[in-house]
Amino acid sequence: MLELSLAAFAAAFLLIVLAEMGDKTQFIAMSLATRYNPYKIIFAIFLATLANFALVIVIGQLLTTIVPIESISLAASLSFIGFGLWTLRDEKPDGEHIKASRFGVIATVAIPFFIAEFGDKTQLTTISLAVQYRNPISVLLGATLGMLVSDGIGIIVGVVLCKHIPQRTIRWLSATIFVIFGLVGIYEVLVSKIGLSYTALILLLLISLSVSAMITLAKKGQIKILKKP
Repeated sequence: MLELSLAAFAAAFLLIVLAEMGDKTQFIAMSLATRYNPYKIIFAIFLATLANFALVIVIGQLLTTIVPIESISLAASLSFIGFGLWTLRDEKPDGEHIKASRFGVIATVAIPFFIAEFGDKTQLTTISLAVQYRNPISVLLGATLGMLVSDGIGIIVGVVLCKHIPQRTIRWLSATIFVIFGLVGIYEVLVSKIGLSYTALILLLLISLSVSAMITLAKKGQIKILKKP
């Protein structure tokens, strides 16, 4: 039976907390806190983090040989752009209840978190610690708790912002942040593969499409608000 290691647990906890501060997933938690129940968000983050870290600890090396990490990172970056646009859909007046997708709040939050961690520095840190300490359970527990603490801080910030800033403003800011993170991630993957010129053209196309989509969603939201009796 594998014994727990306090050293492995503490190292994973501290390093993941530090790595997650200011990371994209912390911004996701902050944004979602303005949209959904914070307790459901933290539970969804727990499920997504536990599943993701357990997966990479068990088959981390195998996964990167079957599916290139660049492909996973590219898919995650594209999902950020989609998620950013999704936050603007069905825009409603401040204070009006916003429903989750048909999958429910837990799945709506957990899925992007699960995807976002692939290729992220927190995931790579977890793999390295599991190899270093040879105690995957302790690393998994410490890393998961570290994610909950750092993203919990993001949730608290999001709740505070929601009380002082109009929800529409926060939603637009969040959407912009997600799109920027997505574009940065795509740049990091493509620039070494196809060169700066082609990467710049692809980014310009994605920026144009994203801006057009955001403007369209904004217009639809305004029409719905004006039609509301």
